[in-house]
Amino acid sequence: MTSTTAAWFEDRIAASVAPLLPGFAVEAVAEIDSTNTELMRRARAGRAEPVLLVAERQTAGRGRLGRPWQSAPQQEASASLVFSLGMPLAPADWSGLSLAVGVAVAESLDPSGAHKVGLKWPNDVWVNDAKLAGILIETALPSSAAATAGAAAPRYLVIGIGLNIGAREGDGMRTPPAWMRQWRPDARAPEVLAELAAPLVRTVLDFEARGFAPFAERFAARDVLRGREVALSDGTAGLCEGVAWGGELQVRTDAGLQLISSDEVSVRPRGMAF
Repeated sequence: MTSTTAAWFEDRIAASVAPLLPGFAVEAVAEIDSTNTELMRRARAGRAEPVLLVAERQTAGRGRLGRPWQSAPQQEASASLVFSLGMPLAPADWSGLSLAVGVAVAESLDPSGAHKVGLKWPNDVWVNDAKLAGILIETALPSSAAATAGAAAPRYLVIGIGLNIGAREGDGMRTPPAWMRQWRPDARAPEVLAELAAPLVRTVLDFEARGFAPFAERFAARDVLRGREVALSDGTAGLCEGVAWGGELQVRTDAGLQLISSDEVSVRPRGMAF
């Protein structure tokens, strides 16, 4: 990890979040292997404080299913926003958390929906079938709590978000990229982070208290798969009927309605490659 000289509004962000999450801190670095990896390392070493870690560049960023997340080249660091939020959490049910996080991101970036910022189950933010952002959620049981933890003991939650701010080349990407400056030409990563942080924390705390159900209709309003023919990586195909109250993807197949909940299954609109 190397320090950054850029202004990331650390004090401003911390002040906006601290009333929701006492002890919250913000750290900014110029380069790191992965913000998620770093916070998971800390959690496993017994460090479970609430923190937001933002990096100008990741050398080994990760996405869902172990896929690499490519931040912009170093000379174009302002074209990407990559950060991870870490905090202890003990919801009654973890199902649908990535969907609730997606709702927080989409509504923060496009409150009115005018720019068609939508959500693709289970963890992507899309605009016109192009990927604007990805979400990676991981949890760890801090070593200090492992010996006495029960079923309802808090785990350390790490939410990683990679967001395209400026123009990106799509070479080698499974989904073509979208970026914020397509509708907000003056967008800059530090300001966008400041806009996202408090709503994201508020959403996670609301999810801990009430689960996914309060977010279901908000997700449905931005669901980019609902009503479309889809194909799943396990060979299933059918008509997407949206997301259930528990966060499962509903696909109407020849065998009937299938509820998809496995994180190991990818889904695409029919005709798009995996």
